[in-house]
Amino acid sequence: METNYVENPCGGKGTMKMEKLLSPAEMKDKCGLYARVTLPPGSVLGYHEHHGDSECYFFLSGEGVYDDNGTKRTVRAGDVTWTPDGSGHGLSNETGTEDVVFMALIIKS
Repeated sequence: METNYVENPCGGKGTMKMEKLLSPAEMKDKCGLYARVTLPPGSVLGYHEHHGDSECYFFLSGEGVYDDNGTKRTVRAGDVTWTPDGSGHGLSNETGTEDVVFMALIIKS
């Protein structure tokens, strides 16, 4: 497992922890990412669009504000989001008091 720390992810703020659970070789060019992601309090994963792939988040813990193409909603443990090819999303933990932890899966088109 490879662990990375991303500063100001996608133009957001703070430091995001990304634990990549599968390597590119294991995903055999079908997925771009399969990882457990931690967004600490005060951090933001900036809004970004997907082109040539889609992404799913499955929330494990914490509570944040998810931006789904400009529509914002609260997400928490057990919630699932889907961002299809050509759409965008972002996630904020600016007001939270605990880490937002989620699984991220990017599927190539």
